[in-house]
Amino acid sequence: MCQMLLSINPEHVENILSGKKLFEFRKVRCKSDVDRIVIYATAPHKMVVAEAEIEEIIEDEINEVWRQTKEFSGITYNFFRAYYKGKKKAIAYRLKNVEAYDEPRKLSDYGVEYAPQSFIYLK
Repeated sequence: MCQMLLSINPEHVENILSGKKLFEFRKVRCKSDVDRIVIYATAPHKMVVAEAEIEEIIEDEINEVWRQTKEFSGITYNFFRAYYKGKKKAIAYRLKNVEAYDEPRKLSDYGVEYAPQSFIYLK
């Protein structure tokens, strides 16, 4: 299978680690063989802090994705709508088995030189 590294705002990372946020939302779907997400916390942390398995990928019309994910979205409806403004579809990765690293790791530990705008696939 395959891993991808996602750049995620530290506020959302905290919510993922605490269990308040079980879904990570994206505008672009990854390849179907991706089964693991490596979580990079953006500024000010700028470190890889955790990883999680993908339990399922929900891809549907925006309102349907919200209906299925809102309870554990970790975000407000207004934030969700603003993120998908102008889009017809939404993608939500349902996370499971989230593991926070004891020590944050550098991108270079993964052979990555710079943080991706959204995500990159790892070898």
